[in-house]
Amino acid sequence: MRALCGKVMIWIYRILFLPALLFALPFYLPRMVRRGGYGRNWRQRFGAFPALPPKRAGIRRVWIQAVSVGEVAAVEPLVRELTRNGRTEVVLTTTTSTGHAVAKEKFAQTTLATGFFPVDFWLCSQKAWKRIQPDLAVLMEGELWPEHLWQAGRRGVPVALINARVSDASLRRYGRFRGFARMLFARIAAVGAGSREDARRLGQIGVPPEKISGTGNLKFEAGATSLRQMDEVEIRRWRARLGFGDAPDAPILLGSSTWPGEEALLLNVLKRAREAAIPLRLLLVPRHAERRAEISRLLEKTNWRWFLRSQHPDTAPNAADICVADTTGELSRLTALAKVAFIGKSLPPNNGGQSPIECAALGIPLVYGPCMTNFREACRGLELENAAICVPDATAAANTLLELLNSPEKRAILSQNARRWHSANQGATTATIHLLDSLFPEKR
Repeated sequence: MRALCGKVMIWIYRILFLPALLFALPFYLPRMVRRGGYGRNWRQRFGAFPALPPKRAGIRRVWIQAVSVGEVAAVEPLVRELTRNGRTEVVLTTTTSTGHAVAKEKFAQTTLATGFFPVDFWLCSQKAWKRIQPDLAVLMEGELWPEHLWQAGRRGVPVALINARVSDASLRRYGRFRGFARMLFARIAAVGAGSREDARRLGQIGVPPEKISGTGNLKFEAGATSLRQMDEVEIRRWRARLGFGDAPDAPILLGSSTWPGEEALLLNVLKRAREAAIPLRLLLVPRHAERRAEISRLLEKTNWRWFLRSQHPDTAPNAADICVADTTGELSRLTALAKVAFIGKSLPPNNGGQSPIECAALGIPLVYGPCMTNFREACRGLELENAAICVPDATAAANTLLELLNSPEKRAILSQNARRWHSANQGATTATIHLLDSLFPEKR
């Protein structure tokens, strides 16, 4: 009976998929055009993955799907550990063009191949599965693709969901479609929850307890391995590239993955800091680089010296008060330059938040608004350890940032506590490796 219900539901999904895709295209196409990079390798999105070498006896093949830049960075230590002994080869796919660019740069030497995840339509998914032929498929966070899961089930290939999280929106959505949710999770062999709260929510939406493991958040591991402090020579070189070389001792305020409205807040902080004789410099890293035109219009109304890093990637055209890092894959490197950071997507009307983990790993004092729902557990831990400051609104954010800029003592306390908190949350890579290892056919 359950098998019959599954077949009925997958055919309903297949029939509705194309009309739903056509309905969504007017919303997604402009974003894809603004972001760029979607014209390359477009055939892969229809399942035409490049030919891979024949599978070798005794070598396990793992297909990992990491949606965008954040997920690609998070799996870096996992891929390194999986491939260390030479008995496992990894095929890594992404959804976004920015994620794909970072994957090609990071994993050229460690993966069998990188490419684009196929559209989750029957024929496209089936074609990609025939070409990749994995022994294990891995999805991240909340990404569950019905056709992808169905193709895995047809071939008897186990699927793991790692770094799993259930956002407020996902919790409501799964609650409305419980039958469909159960069908999806029935095809998942194991779930590695990113936090205790996520494990609780996974159980709440119907995932069997025996499938859930508390493996922890891989983004803690990524912070530990891909981020590092810069020495004085590097700092001087990077300050010059950002236009801040004329003031070697001026503090840098980082806007980390900012969203609309948050740049204006940070411009206000810059203005008030200068009025208070603090030689502050502002480094804006918008979450979506395609917002560069919108941010440029905002800055053109000011008297600040500024430039777009995408137009001057090697060195600043002249001394600047503001650098807009509208580039891809540089946030982890630039974070090390900051004296204080504001975490984006955390003030209304934005909601969800961006990751505070990179700043914590480097001991950068950080401030964020009340809307960090996607990082609720991490933020709770940071606040309990006095390692971050949550503020209720933009006014409080500006006041708190200025207070930190004026107080080396408070910054030092936050920095030390953030490093301690981050160190205490290591171990997700090892736990995830053990989980994946248990799913290979010879272990089952």
